[in-house]
Amino acid sequence: MARIALDAMGGDFAPEAPIAGALQALAELDAAHSIQLVGQTAVIEATLSKLLSGEYAGGAGQRARLEIIEAPDVIEMTDKPTTVRKKPESSMAVGLQLQADGRSDGFVSAGNTGAQMAGSLFILGLHQGMTRPAIATLFPTARNPIVVLDSGANVDCSAAELVQFARIGAVYAEDLLGRTDPSIGLLSIGEEPEKGNAVVKEANQLLASSGLNFQGNVEGRDIPRGESDRGPLDVVVCDGFVGNVLLKFYEAVAPTVMKMLAGALKLDRETAQKAFGALDYAEHGGAPLLGVKGVSIISHGRSSARAMKNAIRKAVQAAESGMNDHIGRRLAEGEEVKA
Repeated sequence: MARIALDAMGGDFAPEAPIAGALQALAELDAAHSIQLVGQTAVIEATLSKLLSGEYAGGAGQRARLEIIEAPDVIEMTDKPTTVRKKPESSMAVGLQLQADGRSDGFVSAGNTGAQMAGSLFILGLHQGMTRPAIATLFPTARNPIVVLDSGANVDCSAAELVQFARIGAVYAEDLLGRTDPSIGLLSIGEEPEKGNAVVKEANQLLASSGLNFQGNVEGRDIPRGESDRGPLDVVVCDGFVGNVLLKFYEAVAPTVMKMLAGALKLDRETAQKAFGALDYAEHGGAPLLGVKGVSIISHGRSSARAMKNAIRKAVQAAESGMNDHIGRRLAEGEEVKA
């Protein structure tokens, strides 16, 4: 049984998209799971009433699995990350606190990413051995999806932090993707160990002796392929500056290619969407902030109801798999290897 706290006030299309996503998720999840809608009670009640009397009329039976948690304040997209400390009664802070208090098993928000990262650090804390958390994003490829981290939490990283990211990324690949002994690549400008900046070159040496299944340096062209010349990839490690640039580029590829093909081949929109659906961020819903002691799923600010549904499903999967505890054990093992 998993209890997922959902920020009903977070995102460009809140509260309707998060709440509709919750109804969609409950329709697909086992009856043992429940969702806590965190936010302004009157707004949530009104939105639920509207949805259940309209498009989601068939979901009235799911109402008993929804709990409304009052949180009078809202963190706006334009607020600074530190605002989460100044607004302890915001939907984001209250939602994260539920997990810290043992009343919830995961948190999902499409709200202010910086505030969610700050709140997760402040309220949930970091695993021992971690110096910074990382956002782990699934990238679609010609083979299987691969985990790329960090995709935006840390602009600058040390070589030791990149090794930490590799360890926690491997746990994600094992627990949520079912990969055995995940193959890890370090993103660089060439596959040779001496290629890259000083941090990447040092990280290459550390990863080579880390005990992980380290494939070596990989290049940007290897990510869409899902493999390098040395074999399939499961995890790719980089700093958050490079990872976020890569992510934003990836997000633009699908609509751009769809538009080009639709014009050249006269494809209708529905056919083009089916062909490139795997590149749609809504398919994966959100990215976990790994390294914090809990489950914190960061969703895109423009998340639709379908994207929120998939983010909730990912939170349930993370909670049920015990990924958080597994990360703690893996980091402890890493400290033993280093010693």
